Amino acid sequence: MKVLIDNGHGIETPGKRSPDGRFREYKYNREIARAVVEHLQLRGYDAELLVPEEEDISLKERVRRANYLTCQIGHPVQETIIVSIHVNAAGNGKRWYNATGWCCYTYYGHSLSDELADCLYEAAREHLPGHKIRTDFADGDPDFEAPFYLLKYTYAAAVLTENGFMDSQLSLAFLESDEGKKAIIALHVDGIENFIIKRSHEPL
Repeated sequence: MKVLIDNGHGIETPGKRSPDGRFREYKYNREIARAVVEHLQLRGYDAELLVPEEEDISLKERVRRANYLTCQIGHPVQETIIVSIHVNAAGNGKRWYNATGWCCYTYYGHSLSDELADCLYEAAREHLPGHKIRTDFADGDPDFEAPFYLLKYTYAAAVLTENGFMDSQLSLAFLESDEGKKAIIALHVDGIENFIIKRSHEPL
């Protein structure tokens, strides 16, 4: 199975930073994404970054890349997954809030993406003990649903994770700590691996 890790936003993306300007989402997303890819590769999985560049690659181009890699000759669509890594925000970046928590998004309806999200939620509960796990069981599973461009237009199963809040001092203190980074990396790696293992045991 091919694993594509997408790191949200870029160095020139407006906003997407803490109210004091110290934390930059693009930089954090890339640090986590690179580590997730490296850990998956060390475990023997076919993983790569969707956006190795520092600049903000458009959503249209991200989808084009993802679908090209998904549809390589002889490679079934269901054998690719996409995980887009982000950090949430409660406001417009001008002041601090108290929001905390981790969550995952899929596109509307039930699909393989929901199964991937379930595995990530299981891993999040394991690696983020004592932290808020945000859920929406309106459709029977824990992930939130939204028409995010990457989730809507990619052929493969795709999810988007929101890893804490950049405009919460409490959340940032954890995200920027060694403990926090290790936990965020581990939940993605273990969640993805558990999904791949479960898929390998399902009948064709």
